[in-house]
Order: sequence, then structure tokens, then C-alpha cells
Amino acid sequence: MNYPIIRYIIGWVLNFEACFMILPCVTAVIYGEREGIAFAAVMVACCILGMLLIAKKPKKNTFYLKEGFVTVSLSWLALSLMGALPFVLNGDIPNYTDALFEIISGFTTTGSSILTNVEALAKCSLMWRSFTHWVGGMGVLVFILAVLPMAGGSNMNLMKAESPGPQVGKLVPKVRRTAMILYGMYVFITLVQIVLLLVGGMPVFDTLTITFGTAGTGGFAIYNDSCASYTNYQQIIITIFMILFGINFNAYYFLFLKKWKQFLKCEEMRWYLIIIGAATAIITVNTVQMFSGVGEALKHAAFQVGSIITTTGYVTTNYDLWPPLSRGILVTLMFVGACAGSTGGGIKVSRVVILAKTVKKEMQSFVHPRSVQKIQFEGHSVEHETLRSINVFLVAYLFIFTASVLIVSLDGFDLVTNFTAVATTLNNVGPGMEMVGATGNFSAFSPLSKYIMMFDMLAGRLEIFPVLLCFYPRTWKRF
Repeated sequence: MNYPIIRYIIGWVLNFEACFMILPCVTAVIYGEREGIAFAAVMVACCILGMLLIAKKPKKNTFYLKEGFVTVSLSWLALSLMGALPFVLNGDIPNYTDALFEIISGFTTTGSSILTNVEALAKCSLMWRSFTHWVGGMGVLVFILAVLPMAGGSNMNLMKAESPGPQVGKLVPKVRRTAMILYGMYVFITLVQIVLLLVGGMPVFDTLTITFGTAGTGGFAIYNDSCASYTNYQQIIITIFMILFGINFNAYYFLFLKKWKQFLKCEEMRWYLIIIGAATAIITVNTVQMFSGVGEALKHAAFQVGSIITTTGYVTTNYDLWPPLSRGILVTLMFVGACAGSTGGGIKVSRVVILAKTVKKEMQSFVHPRSVQKIQFEGHSVEHETLRSINVFLVAYLFIFTASVLIVSLDGFDLVTNFTAVATTLNNVGPGMEMVGATGNFSAFSPLSKYIMMFDMLAGRLEIFPVLLCFYPRTWKRF
């Protein structure tokens, strides 16, 4: 284990977190809020600690996948531990466990909250909550790779640990260039949404916070009713961009370069849009009697489907009142999630499609035992290593999910609440059903359950194994 490089990168992470806190400090100055002093104090603390950690450069700059996984996990933990402090110091969330839950939910783009009255928070705290979504959406380590030359070719291991999906590839030969392209597209689409919302008359503060949550597919809102009070135009723009941020960014890269052949081969994107279209149509028909007409039912159905499958978590209506079929579809979408290589969470559409094709191949082998068939995905044969990683991921996922539900059930809440609370945190969705539904929150859970769900949020965002590896004793041995 190359401990010096891990220490060095965590130092840079804290330095960048100090820079990120400039935004809530500026917000506090604009609105004349004393709560901003807490952000300034933590910003200085992050900077000092970060500078101490990077003072001595490591002799060996290269590291392997093990170091990459551990570095990413510890970096996200360091981000969260320091990022929660301003909430405690300024009194907006005085309990550190609750503050840590809130900030981990922010950085992992989950959007689950322990707050019962979000409108009581200072503007600077609201800005910080939403901005953590944007930071965590593409990944803070990817951001660092985009702006700093790190560790030569081995920095691909950081991207593998932090980027969602069964496979991570380079858009261009150099990893740093790939990170720059990803963040360039991320910033561009974010700016487009900001402009469109401003054109629609949304206030600047609302525009920034909502866009940060949409881009990171996070879901922290600044009103207790989430997005219900916004205009139809504003809700439609949010719906469109939630869906756009759930698409694999490789597809945008092909589109930008006018590589139409590669773009049209994006099978995962096609299935993603098909699932959204089918789910929206069924829910519209199933809930039309609850609204004033087909148009309103379609708007709410599209918004909630886009919000849940992309794991954003914004709401425009209380879907807990919808018929069982519609709610069942939303719970299913929590598990499916968005595309690999997007800012969304969940199991990912690519894994679901490949698993479905694996089942089909197995059935065909029963009918034609001597036939040799390859699983094709996006114009290529799926390698055995990819299938193995997907199967192992699913086993680990089910194990963590089952164990988490059992532990959370010790609080004595109903099964739907417990099941969807774990589902929504492990899949980084945000709201669940019943007590943690569209109008609920996570404040009633015990500290033990909150820490279990914090673990689930981190495991879900980092694709499980980077977090699990930290609990494997042999990881920390020097070889």
C-alpha cells in the first residue's frame, strides 16, 4: 500500500473543498448572514490541513487499483467529515450525526434529508447543500484529475473507483484529457440549464440550487414542497435536464464530434429512453383520474419517472397517494437507475440489459445445448470479465441491501418504510415511500440506522467495492 500518495491526494481533496466553500461564503455576504462565518472557519481549517498533507511529496507517484479504491473512499469520507462541520457550527443542524447524514447525502447525490423544515436554513447552508450535489455528481477525484497532473498513467485507477458503471474507458488516450472533456461537457450542460431557467423567470438563487441538484442528480430542494411551486415551464425544463444528466456522457462526446455511427450504437441510451417512455405512459394512464386532465397527469408522471430513474429525487406531487401500480413502477426504477457514465445512481441500465441478455442466452442454451452464442452489447461482444464483475457486483449489492434492511428494521417502522429507505439510499435516489416518501424525511431513524444508510449512500455512489475494500484487513498490509 502506497500510503504517501493516499495522504497526498487526500490533502489536495481538502484544499479543493476549501475552494468549494467560497461559494457559500459569498452567498452569506450577499444575504448578510452571520452563518457564513462557520463556512469561512471550516474553509481555513480545510486549507491548513490540506497544506500539511501535501507538504511532503510522495517519492512514488504511481499506484495500483487497490490504492485507487482506498484513496477514493477515504477522500469522500474526508470531504464529508469536514463538509458537515459548518452545519453544526452555525446551528442549522446542531447534531453532528444528522449533519454528517445530510452532507454525505449531498456529496453522494442521494438527496435523502433529515430536515423537517428546509426553509428554516440560512441561504448559505442551502447553497452548500445543493453545491455538494454538483461536486459529487461527476466526482471530486475526476475534477482533480482534470486540473492537476497526477501520478501518470496510473490515475486511471482513480477514475475506475469513482466513475459509475461496469466499465470505465478513456475517451482519449490521456486520462487527464478525458477528465477535462467530461467536466467540460458537465459544465456546459449545467450552464444551458441555468440560462433556460433564468429565461423562465426563476430567481437566481433558486436557479443555481435547482440546477446543481439536477446536474448532480441529487435532489436537495430549497422549499418544503420540493419543486411543486415552480411553473409548468420550469418543471418541464427540470424534467428534461434530469433525463439528460442520466445519459452516459460518452454519448454526448460522440454527438459533439459528430460520430453518428458510434452515437447510434449507444444501446444503453436507447433502453434508458424506452424505459422512461413506457413507465411514463403507464403511470399517466394509471393516475389520470387524479389530475385535471391527461396533460397534467403526463407532466407529473414524466417528472417523477425522470426524477426517480435518474436518482435525482425532486418531486412535484405526493406520489405516495398514487395507485399501487404507479408506486410499484417508481420503486422498480429506483433499482434500475440511470446510465453508466452519467451522474445518476442505481444498478445502471447497462447492467440490467446485460443481465437480461444473460438470462436469454441461458434459456437458449437449454433449447440448443450445442450452440455457442455471444452476448452482444452496443455492437461488441461482452467479455467474460465484464459478466463476472456484474454478477459479483449484484451479489455484493444484494448482501448489503438485505443486511441494511434487517438492521434498519430494529427501529420498528413498517416494512415499506424500511425497504424503500435502504433502496433509496443505496441507489442514491433520495425519497422513498411512506415515512420517507415525497413529504417525509429520515429524521425519525435511530443513529445506528442513519450510519447504516450513510454507509449505503457511499457504497452506492462508489459502486460498492471501493468502500468494502476498506474493511478488508489485507488491504492495509505492506507488500
